[in-house]
Amino acid sequence: MNSIKPTIIPRGEHTISRKGISHNALKVLYRLNTCGYSAYLVGGCVRDLLLGRHPKDYDIATNAHPEDVRRLFRNCRLIGKRFRLAHIIFGKEIIEVATFRTHHKDSHEQHGHSHEGMIIRDNVYGTIEDDVLRRDFTVNALYYNIADYSIVDYMHGMQDINDRMLRMIGDPEQRFTEDPVRLLRAIRFAGKLDLNICPTLEKSMHELSHLLGHVSPARLFQEILKFFQEGPRLKTFRLLLEFQLFDQLFPQTSDFLKQPETITLIESALSDTDDRDSEGKSISPTFLFSVFLWRPILELSKKPAEEDLPAHVMFEKSIRKVLRQQLDRLTIPKRLLMSIHEICFLQYRLTCRYGTAPFRLLEHPRFRAGYDLLIMRAHAGEPVKELCDWWIKFYSGTQEEREELIKAVSETTSPKKKRRRSRKRHKPKVKNDAL
Repeated sequence: MNSIKPTIIPRGEHTISRKGISHNALKVLYRLNTCGYSAYLVGGCVRDLLLGRHPKDYDIATNAHPEDVRRLFRNCRLIGKRFRLAHIIFGKEIIEVATFRTHHKDSHEQHGHSHEGMIIRDNVYGTIEDDVLRRDFTVNALYYNIADYSIVDYMHGMQDINDRMLRMIGDPEQRFTEDPVRLLRAIRFAGKLDLNICPTLEKSMHELSHLLGHVSPARLFQEILKFFQEGPRLKTFRLLLEFQLFDQLFPQTSDFLKQPETITLIESALSDTDDRDSEGKSISPTFLFSVFLWRPILELSKKPAEEDLPAHVMFEKSIRKVLRQQLDRLTIPKRLLMSIHEICFLQYRLTCRYGTAPFRLLEHPRFRAGYDLLIMRAHAGEPVKELCDWWIKFYSGTQEEREELIKAVSETTSPKKKRRRSRKRHKPKVKNDAL
């Protein structure tokens, strides 16, 4: 394993400059190097710097053990069981430091795989040569050496970056079996970095999508958050469909993807989110979750209930049932679930346009998200255009215009009051004791 030899790319032959690297990351690298340890920037930050992108975070690989790192940095915190890592905290920025690791089969420690072949423990330390073979893709296996500012390339990652090619290190089937989340990582990198997936990798991905069924809902949720937070989301969504991975994440929604309204709604929301991201605006995962789960909620609410329930109760029960089933695949936190519930239930509440109800809805904390979803539903072809147009006018109108809008629909949308039947009062029979 230690026989592989790297290509050393000197400072003058690559584009990474220390000016583009986080000052805090450089601090950590220099201190490790000064104290006699090897220290490298590695993974996504090196890849992004070479692609002219600004890294979101910085990972460091070293031959120092986590306890050694903690002794060097007072602002260090050790985390993790499966992966023992050192987090060095500089205010809001965290620099992650990992010790070089090797495969379990090369160590004398207890085997760290599950019966399905997934890695469940990974605290076996090794050399940089061992460490590179554990990494997933060649573009993520480039090491920036702070000692001489060179790039150390064991897997021809520089060539793949130049060719914009995503290639797996080792046998794809084995690597996906070890950690099926790599299927989602491959999709995310291909979409985000505009990389072509090499034919061997592509073939394995088509054949092994079912492996996501072995991954915990908590890990899948973290990957979906990355998908929502990093663009381009629309391109990544289409790749998820192409490789049959969306079915593993949102099985209820996948049943409706053949309906034009469903696919149009999702793609419209993702395209709009990509535009917002490019303009530096905030991104709401709860809104995208609401979009993804809207169609199964709507269809379930149309089914006749066993009991004779009011429409709003049936609608709310449908939301709860869909969210409960979605938790089997993604462990969505309670605070997000509550927000998703509110956005979807607003689709029912927005149909109530009488009295003071519309004014109260304007003050709802999730009104804007619910309003945006209604507009997207109309554009996707759902039969809510009249309702959508009314709310667009109401939202942008003056107080007088809003009152006129309510008045114009009050006769058809306000609930009819039931007339109380007048009860005939019967005179009590009086017993005539004299008879």
